Formats: sequence, structure tokens, C-alpha cells
Amino acid sequence: MKVLEKAPAKINLSLDVLHKRADGYHEVEMVMTMVDLADRLEMQELPRDTIIISSQAGYIPLDEKNLAFQAARLIKERYGVKKGVYIHLDKKIPVAAGLAGGSSDAAATLRGLNRLWQLNIPTEELMRLGAELGSDVPFCVTGGTAIARGRGELLEPIEAPPQCWVILAKPPINVSTADVYGRLNAKAIKNHPSTAEVRAAIEERHFERLCASLGNVLEEVTLDLYPEVRQLKDCMIKLGSDGVLMSGSGPTVFGLVAKENKAARIYNGLRGFCKEVYAVRLLT
Repeated sequence: MKVLEKAPAKINLSLDVLHKRADGYHEVEMVMTMVDLADRLEMQELPRDTIIISSQAGYIPLDEKNLAFQAARLIKERYGVKKGVYIHLDKKIPVAAGLAGGSSDAAATLRGLNRLWQLNIPTEELMRLGAELGSDVPFCVTGGTAIARGRGELLEPIEAPPQCWVILAKPPINVSTADVYGRLNAKAIKNHPSTAEVRAAIEERHFERLCASLGNVLEEVTLDLYPEVRQLKDCMIKLGSDGVLMSGSGPTVFGLVAKENKAARIYNGLRGFCKEVYAVRLLT
């Protein structure tokens, strides 16, 4: 028996950091949604008790450093599964890009193995397992659109944003989320994005208001560290994107675009600026 799972990328429509917590994590409040750029995972049971991961991508770890591997090991240990699994990971989401590709792979692994081994684990429990693997994993288990609080694991589902095109562009660099958060001075943040404004724009189906309310406090850190990210954002604005923001800790920048012909023009313009450019739709 084989099980197939799709692992979509996420973007942050807003990302605010409220303060640094006593446990060393940052208290966040953000609005996350998913786009139609996805990895695909194929899972097949093995007779011996082992975890094997393969991928066509030559730039990702295939051992315990891989979040999908960690998810498989966690579910095996927690539920006493003595069977093995072979996971093939068809990688499409850029790595270390602020798009939660690894987290989405882990979430897809939890969902897929729950089906493959007929464990009947409730979604809420899968989300709790996911929180042990990473802050974005619980959101990736359910997908959709949500306000995330705490470390990112406390989720409030909300309506989907108005449908539009999303242009994603990643410069040829990788960014460490831990490094960006480590350099962030939460007390010095002056301009906090308004989660309430983003939510209101979504509920009113008001695309222009949504574009105007985008915000990410991590931009200040990443744009200072990596001038090419700032240049990419400026380029996307000049090409006419309706709303532009860096996703997560970066370095991927996304543009929301209402009209398909404009999206095609921006996509083509960015292709001359960097290699990794994608024109996708929101997953609504």
C-alpha cells in the first residue's frame, strides 16, 4: 500500500513579535496562509523496522536532520509502531526560504503515516505531535488560513483571503531563522503590523486593504543582513505588485497580484533578476 500526501508552502501575511519569553522563544502573532507550491510525499510500508527517505533534490539531508524523518521516528516511538517506512520526497519548495517547506513535509508525514498505519490519531493530537518538531508544523497539519500565537503553535482558524496570484521569488542565499530571531531586538520594534487589520481585510474580501496591511517585523533584520533581499523587494514593487512582503525570516519575497496578465509580467520581469521565481495561487 502507498499513501500520497501534498505538502504546500505557507506565506505570512503578517508577522509580529511581541516580546522575548522566559523560555528563550519569542511570543509571536501572525497570519499565515498556504499557496499552491507544494512538495509531494509518497509513503510505503517496509517489512523491517527502519526509516528510509529518498529525494530527487540533491541539497537536502535524508537522515535524522530531515524533519520528515523526525516526524516518522516520533510517530513510530509514540505509538509503538514496529514497521518501517520508505518515504520519497519530491521537493519543489525552496529550502531555508521562509516558506515552511520542511515543516510542511513533517506535517504531511504525520498525516500520511496516520493513514498508512491506520492509527486513527485525531487531528488535534497530530498538531500536538507537530509542535514537538517545530513551531510551524501544527499549522501545516491543518493548512488553511489562521492567526498563530505563542511560538506559532496556538492557532485560530479564520476565513481564507480573497483569491489572487502570488509571485514568489527567492534570491540565491539561505537564511537561518534562528540567526534572524537572535539578532532581533523585540523591545526596539517601532512599527508593529496590525493582525486585526489583516483579519478585517480578509473578512471584508477587500484585496487592496489586505495589501496595505501586510507587515513583517523580521524584514528589518533580514534586509539589513542581506541587501539582495531588499533589492528583490524593491524590484517587485517597481514591477507593480499590489502588495509585497518577505515571508517568515526570508529570504523569499512574495507579491500579491490581482490580475493574471500583471502577474505574468511581474513573473517574467523577475526571471531576469533571480532564478527561483514562481507564479502560484492562494490555496483557498
